[in-house]
Amino acid sequence: MNKIRKKPKVAFICVHNSCRSQIAEALSKHLAADVFESYSAGTETKPQINPDAVRLIRQLYGIDMNKTQRSKLLTEIPPADIVITMGCNVQCPFLPCKHREDWGIDDPTGKGNEEFIAVIQIIVQRIEELKARIKADSL
Repeated sequence: MNKIRKKPKVAFICVHNSCRSQIAEALSKHLAADVFESYSAGTETKPQINPDAVRLIRQLYGIDMNKTQRSKLLTEIPPADIVITMGCNVQCPFLPCKHREDWGIDDPTGKGNEEFIAVIQIIVQRIEELKARIKADSL
């Protein structure tokens, strides 16, 4: 008998919620919506999502983050079961949760396409790993 499980809520957290956490939210919704709900937020916001991130995610995955996402504060997302900090290199924001991990990904802001694509590829790999761990109930 299959037990019905509620999908866990995963929050991708970074200080400004404008680049890595936004990429993670967009790609998680694209790659793992069947396993977990995805949100991103920060302790501060930016007026817009990083334009290079928006351009490359649209180019690589056909996702327009400007249509579906915006920079949000921690108080604007629901309580999270899993919190992923992106590697803020400063004091990462804190949210209560059942499981927390830091992905330690360097911010590609201000760098070239190659750096952005490398970060996107790391995020895709980590999302796939997270999805597999949640499905296996190994968190």
